[in-house]
Amino acid sequence: MVLLLLAVVRLPWAGDLGMHAATVQRLGHSLLHPGNPLVDADTPSPYYSPWMLLLGVVAKLTGLSVFVVLRLAALTGLALLATGVLRYVRTLSAHRAAPALALLSLLLLWGPVLFNWSGFLGLNSLALTMAYPSVFALGLSFHFWAWLTRAVRAEAAWGVWAGLGVLWALILLCHQFTGVVASLGGLAVVLAGKPARGLLLRLGAGLVPGLLVLWLWPYYDFFALFSVGADLEAIHQPLYQDLAGRFGLVLLGVAALGLRWRRDHRDPLVLFFLLGVLVFAAGGLTGHYSWGRALPAALIPAQLAAALEAVSAGRRAVRRGWAWVLLAALAVGAWTQAGTLGYVVDREALPRVVAEKYRTPWVGYQWIMRAGVKYGDVVMARTFPARQIPAYGPYTVAPGYPDVFLPDAGRREAAVERYFSAGAGAAERREILREYGVRWVVGGSPAPGLRKVAVGPGNQTLYRVLP
Repeated sequence: MVLLLLAVVRLPWAGDLGMHAATVQRLGHSLLHPGNPLVDADTPSPYYSPWMLLLGVVAKLTGLSVFVVLRLAALTGLALLATGVLRYVRTLSAHRAAPALALLSLLLLWGPVLFNWSGFLGLNSLALTMAYPSVFALGLSFHFWAWLTRAVRAEAAWGVWAGLGVLWALILLCHQFTGVVASLGGLAVVLAGKPARGLLLRLGAGLVPGLLVLWLWPYYDFFALFSVGADLEAIHQPLYQDLAGRFGLVLLGVAALGLRWRRDHRDPLVLFFLLGVLVFAAGGLTGHYSWGRALPAALIPAQLAAALEAVSAGRRAVRRGWAWVLLAALAVGAWTQAGTLGYVVDREALPRVVAEKYRTPWVGYQWIMRAGVKYGDVVMARTFPARQIPAYGPYTVAPGYPDVFLPDAGRREAAVERYFSAGAGAAERREILREYGVRWVVGGSPAPGLRKVAVGPGNQTLYRVLP
């Protein structure tokens, strides 16, 4: 946790951070009508979630930089995650070491091949994504499972179930894929509790306010997401590759789940795991690769089971033997992710074998803002810069990330490809710049109608479009 807190200070830039920074930018500029976060278009966006709305309010009221606000988001997400794991694990074991072992397993028990993806809790992945809504939603999910477990066991009052329904909806709105994981975990808790008729009635009553929140959320149509899966399949297909290398150490947890199943055929972690495997396998078999984002529903219960077996197995000798095996697996996982140290320690100070595992974060495009680019200006840029430029306030012609609510996304991407193609003529390029109201160009070569303004990292050139 100390390592992750130090990483908050540097906030390593990689992956989707630019999208989330751009979302806070738009909400900080206009809470009611933020428009598309990446391009100059008036469209809804699933990134406008309750959590991002709150961060936008903070940015607007305090005047803090977007990246300072994202650091606050990272701190909040880490706090929710740590306390959520503590509360949920306490429903599974009273042993005082259980929460710490569980957190170590969630962070380190992965595989010998480094794997980073939003919504997955590996240490390196978490260091890069802790400011993302997925971490916030995962933290809420652990609290949701803990609260739901206690509600099932105590046959809680109707109001408690209504609160659980609203929390479930908030998780789904904040990060839809994590919401699926939270839903599978909640279903496992209910099934493990041998639900009677009265409990099912309360559960149904709790779903009503949750569905109402999903329906009434004004920033995007949650239920429209069910019709856009085809646009996401290619992006998520890599989730089905190199499973042994990325997640091989989780097999220890699968063995632990087998032991738990022998003791209790309705163990909640076993049921959670089976549901997660079912959805993940169904996605691979049917080509719905976006369903692979449900994989944490299989990983999390296996990782928790591996940790809990060290304090739950019957005889002391068995527990000690399991603890040594777990320690060895955690050491392998820690070595795989040792490059995370580079996010808080200068690479030159790391041993060579560790420094080789370190991946340098992105530099950013604040240099174009110093050169005169303003909030709301449209910038012509290829995909990689387009993932970062909107974080500072400008728009790009085409979104740097897939946007399922932008109807002309394909046309915009084709326009950017044509503009930077070697065969494009001066007249065609001028027409593209005029059509999209472009004021600046990043990259490319000098051309009529452009004036060179600045040169940034990697010898990238910023041009101003002349009137």
